[in-house]
Amino acid sequence: MNSRKERMIGVGIVAVGLIILLGKLGAFSFLGRTFWPLLILIPGIVLHAMYMMRKVSPFMLLPAGILTIYGLLFSLCNTWGWHLMAYLWPLLLLGVAIGLWEYAINDLSLSRNVHTGGIILGLVSVILLMISLLRTGIIYIIAVLLIGAGVWLVVNNRGRRK
Repeated sequence: MNSRKERMIGVGIVAVGLIILLGKLGAFSFLGRTFWPLLILIPGIVLHAMYMMRKVSPFMLLPAGILTIYGLLFSLCNTWGWHLMAYLWPLLLLGVAIGLWEYAINDLSLSRNVHTGGIILGLVSVILLMISLLRTGIIYIIAVLLIGAGVWLVVNNRGRRK
């Protein structure tokens, strides 16, 4: 064998050894545990892109919306903890609502009921999310925002009278 082939075989053996070593050290399991939501998010984004390039029918926007929202939700929970799902579960409904809504606005042959159903499901999801978040500390943020808005109205109104 010539020296070039021997070097290529040597590089291949080193690469296989590194892959085995990284696997034993847990690098791949860490990557799998950390980035698995991308397996849901990326197909949703790809389906959106394929629709924008007119390669698939508008029906594909239904799973695209669901997969995208679920991928974002699971990424959020995977990063900051699954205890957040106790408050963010209404986003599961929102994923279906967004998928329905996207499908309905891009396929004009559909009944208006599909569009209305998507909007109603989305509103129900947002209301449930607000109720769910009010059980957390977000009520303090809302109170501070309301106080700030009131102060701004008082100060702003005073300047107009002069």
